[in-house]
Amino acid sequence: MKFSEIAGNEEIKRKLIQTVFDQRVSHAQLFFGPEDSQKIALAIAYAQFINCTSKQGNDSCGVCRSCIKYEKLIHPDLHFIYPVATTKRVTKKPQSKHFIEDWRKFLLENNFQSGLQSWYESIGIENKQGIINADDCNEIITTLSYKSYESDYKVMIIWMVEKLFYSAAPKILKILEEPPEKTLFILISEEPEQIIKTILSRTLMVKIPRSYIAGSGTNEEEAIHFEAFRTWMRACFAGKIPDLIGFASEITKTGREKQKSFLIYALKVMGHCATMNYRHQVPEGIDGEELKFIQGFSPIITSEMLIEFNTLFNDALFHIERNAHASTLFLDLSLKFVRKFKPNFIPL
Repeated sequence: MKFSEIAGNEEIKRKLIQTVFDQRVSHAQLFFGPEDSQKIALAIAYAQFINCTSKQGNDSCGVCRSCIKYEKLIHPDLHFIYPVATTKRVTKKPQSKHFIEDWRKFLLENNFQSGLQSWYESIGIENKQGIINADDCNEIITTLSYKSYESDYKVMIIWMVEKLFYSAAPKILKILEEPPEKTLFILISEEPEQIIKTILSRTLMVKIPRSYIAGSGTNEEEAIHFEAFRTWMRACFAGKIPDLIGFASEITKTGREKQKSFLIYALKVMGHCATMNYRHQVPEGIDGEELKFIQGFSPIITSEMLIEFNTLFNDALFHIERNAHASTLFLDLSLKFVRKFKPNFIPL
């Protein structure tokens, strides 16, 4: 992955490149941003540029021995850790290394853009909670204790570091703070507030904003979330209790990660409503049917409702994370929204 193959984020790329020329590459960096930002692509392009043996100005050459292996994600000094769980194939003690071929295929086929739920689906754990476990932390220590095979830098990319199991985190604190010479940690996160503080304090934080590329549209998962959210809100506004019972039952079948992703999308809609109501601007990155819906929905959402809806969605996220019964939770949430839209509503 070359920097020139990544659309947008020019200022981020410029700063990353300059750290290499200035020989000021921080040994532990946290790339964080929303799901549709290019965190993992930038991390790999940065690592490839650092280890390229024939740099072409402000980019890696793409043709040296190091770059060719980076392009295929098979460089022996490039290492990945990511959330995993047991599957039909890996039935006990899952580790990242057991899924490395799946991981390479996942990144390359999705152009480095897919999120956590898509990863879970690709390896068959969509109804489980993936974690970065103690065995993977031990693997980090073991792997980085060896000398590099070919390049100056050994690179360890930890994707979705917020999924690091809290009791496993102490294992890597020392090596994260004092790694072997010419070792680079790049941590990737969508929710840095969930990262253990002792990990967070040891990193240089690099915010990767969402890239708005003309014609890019919304991704497939967000399109599905939009349709579901619009149908849900219309049923709440109309007080269609049987439809809301059906919605609660259907969303239960999707699994926890998709439920969380849906609630995060709902929070994003609240942000769009705030933009329309108080900045009097069209939110960036939405168009078509989604924009039409937001334009009709936002006038209904008063400032008081905006605060309450945000609280309800965040509370729901909290409880889903802790294995709440999804059908009960979403039905309760639906009935609360009915009462907000229609305070005097009496179901028949």
